[in-house]
This record gives sequence, structure tokens and C-alpha cells, in this order.
Amino acid sequence: MFAVVEVLAHQGGWDEALTVLVPVGLFVGLLWAAKVRAERQDEGEDGRDDR
Repeated sequence: MFAVVEVLAHQGGWDEALTVLVPVGLFVGLLWAAKVRAERQDEGEDGRDDR
């Protein structure tokens, strides 16, 4: 168990990089999903009523 803790404690800075990259990646993913959703809504609003 102690070996795992030692590995997670400052091994070249990858743990700090993950602390930054994970939230940034989530934010980018949410922005991408919102863009795709907005583009789909724009495509559906072409003036026709298809009900």
C-alpha cells in the first residue's frame, strides 16, 4: 500500500499535469457537445414545419 502512495507522490510532475488536463479536457468536451447540439438545431430550423 505504501508503494502506491510513493508512486503517486510527485513522479515527474504527471500528477500535476493530470490535475490540469482532466478539467480542461472535460471543458473542451462539453464545448464540443454544445457546438454539435447547436448545429443540429440550426439544421432543423430551415423554415419548414415538418409536423
